[in-house]
Amino acid sequence: MTLHSPFGQPLLTFPELDKSPLSIRAKALVFIDPRSQQLRQALERLAAQPLPVLIRGETGTGKELLARQIHRASDRPGLFVSVNCAAISPAYADAELFGYSAGAQGGTASSRAGWFGSANGGTLYLDEIADLPLAIQGKLLAALENREVTRVGAQQPQPVDVRLVAATSIDLARVVKAGRFNERLYQYLREGALELPPLRERPGDILPLAEYFVGIYSVRLQRPLPLISEAAQQVLEAHAWPGNTRELENVVHFALLVSDSEELQPQDLDLANVPRQMG
Repeated sequence: MTLHSPFGQPLLTFPELDKSPLSIRAKALVFIDPRSQQLRQALERLAAQPLPVLIRGETGTGKELLARQIHRASDRPGLFVSVNCAAISPAYADAELFGYSAGAQGGTASSRAGWFGSANGGTLYLDEIADLPLAIQGKLLAALENREVTRVGAQQPQPVDVRLVAATSIDLARVVKAGRFNERLYQYLREGALELPPLRERPGDILPLAEYFVGIYSVRLQRPLPLISEAAQQVLEAHAWPGNTRELENVVHFALLVSDSEELQPQDLDLANVPRQMG
């Protein structure tokens, strides 16, 4: 859902991610920094179009949040189905993605729609798509282009209406050149490319996100809401955030666990750039 940060600016968060066994991702984004505002505008343009989308960004930046917002803004009536490609078994990739007919998988009496069938009418989000088994990538592209899938063990294809949103934290073009990613699938995905900058390139988002996480974890820990001291703010803004939003969330959570004061101080932050005299 879209909320508002303590700074009065739009903040994107999906609390239900806590309940999803398939995804442990950064859970909030704000659109305050100029680069984030440009990102939001690009997101809104793409959401209204039927194009596939490829979200590129470092680990922990919140790529799944963007994907969920694209689905939400698209008004597609079906489900948002999130799949971690690294968790797909190469041996059962066909069945997992496209489903299977009764009796096809070890003689089971029931059938399964697969991730594609579950996302029919909605959005299929494939996280770290470079990890998708190479043998299945061509079949994925054919299903998207032909708008139909054939379940394992079935004789006839079934029509599907699925919008694909994929994400990657690596340079897919180089993976294509190495022969480990389907070039036609890559070209298909590039129609709607979306770049999610790392947190260090969106400095205007750091403090609003920190304030949001302070609020969230204060409620969870059932403690009074502390302020972030000016010195602590300076430390947060000076940090490079290699772990991006996910790292910021962890730092704030830690600070609230070790501090019971009305203001968070630099020594409460588990960061390498805190001067020794403050620790």
